[in-house]
Amino acid sequence: MSSKVVVNQNFNKNISNYQSNVDNNKSQQRNHEEFEETPTWAAVVTVLGYAILSALGWLRDFLRHIGLEQKQTAHDPNPKDFVPLYQSYECFYTRNLYTRIRDVFNQPIASVAGAKVNVMERISDDYNWTFKFSGKKISAINLGSYNYLGFAENQGPCSEQAIKSIEKYGVTTCSTRHELGHQRYVKELEALMAEYLSVEDCIAFGMGFATNALNIPTLAGKGDLILSDRLNHVSLILGARLSGATIQTFDHNDMKDLEVHLRKAIISGQPRTCRPWKKILIIVEGVYSMEGSLCKLSEIIELKKKYKAYLYVDEAHSIGAIGSRGRGVVDYWKVDPNDIDIHMGTFTKSFGSAGGYIAGKKQIIDHIRVCSHSACYSSSMSSPIVHQIISALTIIMGRDGTNDGQQRIRQLACNVRYFRRQLVDMGFIVYGNDNSPVVPVMIYMPAKIAAVNREMLKRGCAVVTVGFPATLLTESRVRFCISAGHTKEMLDHALKAMDDVGHLVSLRYSKKNPHRRWIELNHSDYDKEYIC
Repeated sequence: MSSKVVVNQNFNKNISNYQSNVDNNKSQQRNHEEFEETPTWAAVVTVLGYAILSALGWLRDFLRHIGLEQKQTAHDPNPKDFVPLYQSYECFYTRNLYTRIRDVFNQPIASVAGAKVNVMERISDDYNWTFKFSGKKISAINLGSYNYLGFAENQGPCSEQAIKSIEKYGVTTCSTRHELGHQRYVKELEALMAEYLSVEDCIAFGMGFATNALNIPTLAGKGDLILSDRLNHVSLILGARLSGATIQTFDHNDMKDLEVHLRKAIISGQPRTCRPWKKILIIVEGVYSMEGSLCKLSEIIELKKKYKAYLYVDEAHSIGAIGSRGRGVVDYWKVDPNDIDIHMGTFTKSFGSAGGYIAGKKQIIDHIRVCSHSACYSSSMSSPIVHQIISALTIIMGRDGTNDGQQRIRQLACNVRYFRRQLVDMGFIVYGNDNSPVVPVMIYMPAKIAAVNREMLKRGCAVVTVGFPATLLTESRVRFCISAGHTKEMLDHALKAMDDVGHLVSLRYSKKNPHRRWIELNHSDYDKEYIC
């Protein structure tokens, strides 16, 4: 063999290795998730803060008991020898901790919940026990709604179709589908959704929460095992409990722990009898709404096939918002839709409407149509609700003759990368996947839950702050929800506001990234990335 041939072979081999390394790096970058550990001092101060608040709460309860402080809570109507109705820790927490910052939760709005929103200002004269409206409306950038593709609009083709449908069909049938029947638009929606997801059939429901809570019991029961991710949504947890099946949880997104549970379930079988489980159902979410993480779908499918289990994927926060065609984590991970037994999702987020769906093989969907409590007892979906979904879905699929749907999907992905990367580079601890439209920034301490919310609203940004018991005690956070409707100017305004608030209340906890102000960043780097 000549030296020239050897050189060419080595050159081709090096090129091949280089390309392989580039592809691997791209894959790792694309699927990068960050969950930086809570600083020890922040955890200690957070627990200490809750301890002090609890101690003050017990003191105030004692003062209320002896009459030195007026009771603002509901009085127990039962006689003294009855078991008290209001003695749980939940009531104590609501009275003494939640009420202190109640002004930052459940804030009423007076506009469409689009990219911008009008928040109605409330004032309280009794430390948040009661509120009254000042009459002022605060215009703010909406960073709290799940309006991922920007379809929450009162103008445009979707709203026009919804209004026309009222003129033709009215608002409701005032009956369940099993009694009076259903209108043709419901069947049209289900057929269109099944085609969009590339599955055999689909059934739609009027409420997203009930889609999980009332349909999981039709799929699992006594003698079955449900393996549920530890951070699954409460609707999934409730559905699993109502089913009567045995429930085991595995560590969040931990495939090794999931496999351990699968192996143990098959080897040991049911408790006491050791009989094999009738079926094993794995339940995960596409995008976890508190963590901003994506499920490792391709790995879960491998385990599901290996151990002959069934797979239920909740795509409430991923359908429309993830993947090159907006088809959720199935699209993102490029897996075969038929490898997933149950596709679940909601219409309340990316589609700007209400309700939910379950899709999959026709045999399974037919079983749900007959056996589901939600299908039997809930009213048929309203015409404007359904036509809003159909119109949005038509745009996403490109059947309106425009590129608007793909543009919205690309714009959302672009906005997410632009916003999330700058928060990380400023030294904030940001949880989740780099491509997730849910962007949680850790704030930890209870006093900062209210401070961040109030200060952001002063700067024209409506945000959602979350704390215990919705999160772990030491993991309070502000959760940004990015939309395709947000412009670059809006995102810059929000980043500048977060920079100011982060400096004011000391939110830069990261040990991995330097702490920098927004003005110190090299904005030309981010501008290059912001090309949609």
